[in-house]
Amino acid sequence: MAKHIGIVACSAEGAALCYRALCKDAPALMGRHAHPEITMHSYSLADYMECIDRDDWNGVGQIMLSSASKLAMTGASFIICPDNTIHRALPLIEARSPLPWLHIAESVTREAVARGARRVGITGTRWLMESEVYPEKLAGAGIASLLPEPQEREEINRIIMDELIRGRFTPEALAFFQKVIAGMKTKGCDAVVLGCTEIPLLLHEESSPLPTLDSTRLLARAALRYALEAATPVPPLHPLQSRSR
Repeated sequence: MAKHIGIVACSAEGAALCYRALCKDAPALMGRHAHPEITMHSYSLADYMECIDRDDWNGVGQIMLSSASKLAMTGASFIICPDNTIHRALPLIEARSPLPWLHIAESVTREAVARGARRVGITGTRWLMESEVYPEKLAGAGIASLLPEPQEREEINRIIMDELIRGRFTPEALAFFQKVIAGMKTKGCDAVVLGCTEIPLLLHEESSPLPTLDSTRLLARAALRYALEAATPVPPLHPLQSRSR
């Protein structure tokens, strides 16, 4: 039987996308209409933001740990969290968690390695972009990373927090992301991490100046592999060689 997947949710749009991705991709591996058992638990985003706004990552971790405990009681076998930002707190609580976690940046890094990426841009909230969540994992695989300029990071953060997490996706926001990513391409990046789980709802592979590393869907695919203990590797979502550079 497939392992029971537990989802620690944070923002609604990203968590919903991750759930949909699990259910959409599973039938190809499990059969028509099939997917593993999935349980999601969510505290209010306001609870997380209260801690984040005061730079209290221990507090963020305690909320995550509480969610993990609730999921363990439902019978979940392991946990995924479709929120890049709060992964900053995962090292603080992982050893005390009742269940193992799949790390979103590790899922993305494996895909970057599979595609042969050498240098990738990182987008996401300012708390994510200015952390070691991605640079550390990527560097461990020999992949360099690049952040947007400081003023670009502020506008990306504003778009995410004021628009994307509220389900608002505008042509202006898309154009801004495209401009930032085009700049990363000129600086030698060969892919870009969509390091906020709502960004893939705004920017698609076809609309991006660089191939995208979609953290939400890559985490979902990693969870399916782990749940099924699949012996056959799942191919990359969008191989780099299929895109002209």
